Amino acid sequence: MKHSFIIATMVLLLLTSGCTDQKQQQDNIDPKMNVLFILIDDLGWKDTGFMGSKYYETPHLDALSKEGMVFVNAYAGAANCAPSRACLLSGLNTPRHQVYTVSPSDRGNPRTRKIIPTPNIKFLHDSVYTLHEMFKSAGYVTGSFGKWHIGQEPTTQGVDVNIAGGPNGSPGKNGYFSPYNVPNITDGPEGEYLPDRLTDEVISFLEANKDTSFFAYVPYYTVHTPLLAREDWLKKYENKPGIDGQAHPVYGAMVSAMDENIGRLLNKLKGLGLDENTIVIFTSDNGGIRFISHQDPLRAGKGSYYEGGVRVPLIIKWPGMTTPGTRSDERTLNMDFFPTLQAMAQPEIKATFLDGIDITPVFSGQQLEDRDLFWHFPIYLQAYKRGQDGSRDSLFRTRPGSIIISGDWKMHEYFEDGGLELYDLKNDPGESDNLAMTQPEKTRELHDRLKKWRKHTNAPVPGEPNPLYDPDYTESAFPFFQYRHK
Repeated sequence: MKHSFIIATMVLLLLTSGCTDQKQQQDNIDPKMNVLFILIDDLGWKDTGFMGSKYYETPHLDALSKEGMVFVNAYAGAANCAPSRACLLSGLNTPRHQVYTVSPSDRGNPRTRKIIPTPNIKFLHDSVYTLHEMFKSAGYVTGSFGKWHIGQEPTTQGVDVNIAGGPNGSPGKNGYFSPYNVPNITDGPEGEYLPDRLTDEVISFLEANKDTSFFAYVPYYTVHTPLLAREDWLKKYENKPGIDGQAHPVYGAMVSAMDENIGRLLNKLKGLGLDENTIVIFTSDNGGIRFISHQDPLRAGKGSYYEGGVRVPLIIKWPGMTTPGTRSDERTLNMDFFPTLQAMAQPEIKATFLDGIDITPVFSGQQLEDRDLFWHFPIYLQAYKRGQDGSRDSLFRTRPGSIIISGDWKMHEYFEDGGLELYDLKNDPGESDNLAMTQPEKTRELHDRLKKWRKHTNAPVPGEPNPLYDPDYTESAFPFFQYRHK
């Protein structure tokens, strides 16, 4: 009897000890961080106060920049919407998923294209593992609020809650005001402003999921064309003098309305007590449109692979990781978000191959591993406005080619004519002084690296002559943007 009592007591102690140890282990595990990922459409590198604009008013983003880390050399995975978003949400470079542009790839007048471009794949295939699917595998509730553009239906690509997302790349004619032209959203009161409505939807999502882990992806349609602004913000910009190539009152009003809505989201996080357990990321999908807003000293804009087309603003606020008010010169790609967030979320199913890297060492002041950055665009993008795009020629923002950045060196290769351009970004961020002829060894070195990378990724290099090409043909440019407000 005594022996049985001793055994029972020992078993009870072991069970109690095990429970205590398990509870202590659970107490020592930090809850998974929520993620609020804000992606703006076509916002230029210098279109906010914290990046140096003296024209645009962005007090909420300026405040966020003081709470987190600003990356001054952040790059998009591509120079226009669909391929950049495909890179971001897959963590893969364009030759892996083959979304090279907003379809089709043969844009511009056929008589001005020397070669047949590579066919474009319009959307990410559903077999591609997305950022949303990764978060779902980690137990998160996922939402997308705004422009999707990489598939027909976001809910087949890992999104639990989809508002206003579908295949479309813009809100359409008059589409910033209700009644809307985008799918998966009910119309609001007549005249309701789409960025305001999307913010309302995100706030409802935050409230509904405040007690669980969430990934709120907020790809606002703004500030993509057509340029349509609220009257209250427009009045503040109509008589405001421009500076440094930034002077468009409707675009300025859109930027400030964007900032106002981001302020609402940040205030809601604080009001719900979630700001210390939520990573906030703010960036743009590509550079801004140059004739609307200059990004000096950077050259060109959206659709170009000069710096103004691919360099973007980026703030990361990661409580406990980033030091408030810090800035980093490290070069990052939007493909880095996937491995960085995956390392934090620890999903059951991980992406086994990614083209980006985990950038969290930067948060503690460490340097990233040496690596070359690559872009590949075997396609054509026609000019917005002749002579005002800052591009290589007046007819196209982009002709087929590839880019490499290695250290402070950047080299462009163009497939039509074999042209090479070499720039020293440290001393020439505006890419105005082509050093390919005066630095032949460096040019050859980077060209060899670029060709090796293309071979490794099976990147297609178009070269078949276009039978419709006419070297004697000339054409005038055509503007096609709406500049309207309500």
